[in-house]
Amino acid sequence: MAIKYLLALTLSICCLTGLAAHNLEGTHAPLRVWRINEKHTLNASFLMIKDSRVYLEDREGKVLNFPLSDFSREDLAFIHIKQREIAQLNASIKPAPNGHNWAFTAQDALWILAALAYLLFLGYILPSNGKKWSLSAASLAALFLLSFKLHVGSRLMGTDPQFVDSAFQPFKSNLATHWDNNWFYVESNGIPATHPMMAGITKWQQQVPIPQCYNGNNAWQIPLNPVLAVQPVPVNAQHFLRGAVAIAANGIPIFNPFTNTGVDAQADGQLDQWGGHCGRADDYHYHIAPLHLDPVTSEVLPIAFALDGFAVYGAQEPDGSAMLPLDANHGHFDNAGVYHYHGTANPPYMIGNMVGKVTEDTSLQIVPQASAKPIRPFLQPLSGASIISCVSNGTNNGYNLSYTRNGGAYNVEYSWTPGGKYTFNFVSPTGTTTQTYNGHLPCSVSTPTQEAFVLASAVFVYPNPSVGDVYVKISEPEGNHAQNLQVFDLNGRLLQQQNATTTTRLEGLEKGVYILKIIFEHGSTSRKIVVQ
Repeated sequence: MAIKYLLALTLSICCLTGLAAHNLEGTHAPLRVWRINEKHTLNASFLMIKDSRVYLEDREGKVLNFPLSDFSREDLAFIHIKQREIAQLNASIKPAPNGHNWAFTAQDALWILAALAYLLFLGYILPSNGKKWSLSAASLAALFLLSFKLHVGSRLMGTDPQFVDSAFQPFKSNLATHWDNNWFYVESNGIPATHPMMAGITKWQQQVPIPQCYNGNNAWQIPLNPVLAVQPVPVNAQHFLRGAVAIAANGIPIFNPFTNTGVDAQADGQLDQWGGHCGRADDYHYHIAPLHLDPVTSEVLPIAFALDGFAVYGAQEPDGSAMLPLDANHGHFDNAGVYHYHGTANPPYMIGNMVGKVTEDTSLQIVPQASAKPIRPFLQPLSGASIISCVSNGTNNGYNLSYTRNGGAYNVEYSWTPGGKYTFNFVSPTGTTTQTYNGHLPCSVSTPTQEAFVLASAVFVYPNPSVGDVYVKISEPEGNHAQNLQVFDLNGRLLQQQNATTTTRLEGLEKGVYILKIIFEHGSTSRKIVVQ
């Protein structure tokens, strides 16, 4: 009889141990090649980051540590991803406030069948008395508790807002972010600072880019506790035809690939070289994945976030590997059990079905979301028009849009005043027509130039947010050397100034929010720094 009890106890331990081993399988970090000080390489796995130093373990098990400033930009991006994964793992045992965001899977069924088989086995080998059922019930309870903690718990997680913020970090000179327990907010003026607009459109709706006030109560909202939908809703010509389905990392909304008339905007020639155009409120937005953002941000950070709360990546997985095969929703789960989408150059471009739970109102748009404000009646498509360019007027209060039609050259020169008066000059080969409108007070507008695009991609600030020193890594564009760095508080007071080097360390910053300005020989770019 003692042998049977010993056998039952051994089996219980094996089941529990095997369960734990199964759910924690693969958590040991693999070796990768690190480039230290741009001089030598090291094969090691990532352990942790502490006090601005990175701890690595080589293949012999020796633990080494180096300052953050010693690593290449690619290594820093990888380190940031590992920090995000650790934060998600630490948060994984906390249930999402909005409820369970997991669905019954085949693995769940296997665990139930295994538990039933185990219970029957105990009933067979143990004698028929109270002890048998007590031991059976206790063992089964322990089995399910551990299974729930390790298996289900990993799928009951919110999104780390610091991770979401890292995707928007390279574009902070043109947008602002903040968050609470449930939502991540993105404020912008709807004008991209990293590329021009409108060039390449061959089917034009006669709408032009005007800054929008996506701020305050009208900011874009990304849920931090996404919930998997019981039935994903397709992003097609029947759903989400108004408003955005995602927000790009540069603060530009992304709409359904299909317009409100049910046609593929890209295939129909309605989009510019960057996948965008203007809607009826003269609001600029994309209709396809903003793959052009990959060179600006780190390739292993999202290029957008869907309004269901799940990230959108480019051609790489979050760990830097090549994109894996996509499911019908145009994405997949990662090794941590977190879903994400991928952007591609072909339909459906970004989201096949909205995996997360969203609310679609009667006007076929996701709510809540920001709204654009028109300042004039919308116009009809202009047959035969091809847009050549849309450039700032030089005073940051208007644009000059150039297009051709039937062999003739045309311009729309428009501007606005601080009081909200908008003036449009329609210039044709036969003369000029002027129209004025009184609209909303204008938001600030940036000048999207190739120079701004290059300078924004040349600067990498880390860690940000920081709990101590901040490092600035600069890869100087050819013929445009960085000269100095300036740190301002939010009142515009200059706090620090120093010469720029390849890697610069900012010390002595107290808790707060700062503006870092990097001045080059030709132009400048800025970043927001948060010290916690």
